Amino acid sequence: MATTRKPAEDSEASYRGHPLTLNGRAGEALSRGRSIGDSFPHVAQLEHALSEPSDELIRVLSRIEGDMIVLGVGGKMGPSLARMIRRAFDAAGSSRRVIGVSRFSNASLAAALRSDGVETIEGDLLSGSFVRSLPRVENVFYLVGMKFGTVSDAAQTWASNTYLAGLVADHFRESRIAALSTGNVYGMVPIDAGRGSVETDPPAPTGEYAMSVLGRERVFEHFSRALRTPISIVRLNYATEFRYGVLVDLAKKVRRGEPISLTMGYFNAIWQRDACEMIVRSLEYANSPPLILNVTGVERLSCRRVCERFGELLDKDVRFMGVESETALLSDPGLAVSLFGPPLTPVDEIIAGTAQWISRGGETWNKPTQFEVRDGKY
Repeated sequence: MATTRKPAEDSEASYRGHPLTLNGRAGEALSRGRSIGDSFPHVAQLEHALSEPSDELIRVLSRIEGDMIVLGVGGKMGPSLARMIRRAFDAAGSSRRVIGVSRFSNASLAAALRSDGVETIEGDLLSGSFVRSLPRVENVFYLVGMKFGTVSDAAQTWASNTYLAGLVADHFRESRIAALSTGNVYGMVPIDAGRGSVETDPPAPTGEYAMSVLGRERVFEHFSRALRTPISIVRLNYATEFRYGVLVDLAKKVRRGEPISLTMGYFNAIWQRDACEMIVRSLEYANSPPLILNVTGVERLSCRRVCERFGELLDKDVRFMGVESETALLSDPGLAVSLFGPPLTPVDEIIAGTAQWISRGGETWNKPTQFEVRDGKY
């Protein structure tokens, strides 16, 4: 399906570096001394919120025919995305299958997904025979990849990020595929450029991780062109929720009184529920050659201002080291916003909720994003 790029209404303002402001539900919550974090006192409530489909998503999935398989369902986003699809099907009265594939090193996750109506298949996706044994369903979500540990095992990173893409694209040649990528395939942009990278900018990956992910994109592009497989490629940065993400990294450092590096002075972030919905809805725009979409928040977030806000919310002094660089890894989500509308969750709500979650000792994962890395070495 052909698409025309239109800038997000507030994308220009978003890149003027204006101060974070509190508005809408976030402002109302904080004026009462509460935050979005109060809505999710336990992990179960948080996970339910992260997988809640919108009415529009329910309508979209009613238009897309066939079962759905989520490859890499055991990762950070996979459970939310698989549950969201299942809940959308249920809301529409559809009995279509949702299948999650992973090694499932955490057996309890597989059991939890099954209890939520998601079928599970356990196996190693780097095994060609295993991939070829998977049911050839009509719709595929590719969430597999390796980032951390690249410096110590670059060969494994390349195998995970490029070889596997070829196995999957070949096996699911008759399917529709939504493949996750990263904004790391772009180079840094000047912070005074007025916008982040757009989909038509030439890639300029730094480091083997980013290069291998660009390799993944090229492999999917090859099979899409050669076999006419409709594919969407989603360049994401950075999904966040209360247990992991850039905002969690910063909030934890502020709470511990650690100095905050300003080397990567600006960044993008998007609430994980909103990112999952955009990934799922991208399937409707899958094409040959692939449609490429930046998925992230519309705001350019200042590391300094975000940490100062966390300091206020957590009642902590904030220490910084270094100064903001003249460039940063930033993406412009204007095309995605023109197709799906802006993310539903205001960034101020996410910041306030993250502070609330961290302050009461909510569960977090030891999975730092390393968003401050500028040399591409993970």
